[in-house]
Parts: sequence; C-alpha cells; structure tokens
Amino acid sequence: MSSDTGQKHPIGLYLKIWLLLFVLSTLSYMVDYFHFQGLLRWTLILLFMALKAGLIIAVFMHMAWERMALICAILIPPLCILVLIGLMYAEAHYTFLSRLLHFS
Repeated sequence: MSSDTGQKHPIGLYLKIWLLLFVLSTLSYMVDYFHFQGLLRWTLILLFMALKAGLIIAVFMHMAWERMALICAILIPPLCILVLIGLMYAEAHYTFLSRLLHFS
C-alpha cells in the first residue's frame, strides 16, 4: 500500500495565476497597441516578461514551496551573470570612449 503524502494545491490557485498571466500578457500587448516608443516601451516589455516568468517559475514549477537552499542555487547564478553583463556593458563604453580619444 502506498500513500500520497505530497503537497496538494487547490485548483483555484492555478486558475488565479493563469488569470494573472493572461492580464500581464494583455498589458504587454497593449504596449505595442498604444505605440509606446523608446526606453519606456522596452522597460514595460521586459517588466511584464520578468513578472510572467517569475509567476511561472514560482507556481507552475513549484519553486515557491521549495527550500531556500534550492531557490538560492537556482536564482543566484543567473543574477550574478546579469551583474557581470552589466559590468561588461559599462566597461565596453569606457573602452570605446578611451579608444576614440586616443585615435582621434
């Protein structure tokens, strides 16, 4: 005899998250519908994308109910990579400007 001792989440939780994902998708499509331009457009698109990805990871991949060690092991490396990408971006502008000054 085996018994199911795993966590059971109510279907209402999944339906609420699905509805929230639908609302966030609608908002991201509205960014294009209202013809936002420039930095505001890309900020809104990336914000909605990150919110949707976070909800999917937290609820549908059950990360919200995992131990903190596992959450940190999965989330900290991509955050470190993003910091390093930002540092490379800053360094690229400094290098480009110093080359312009040197070769001009």
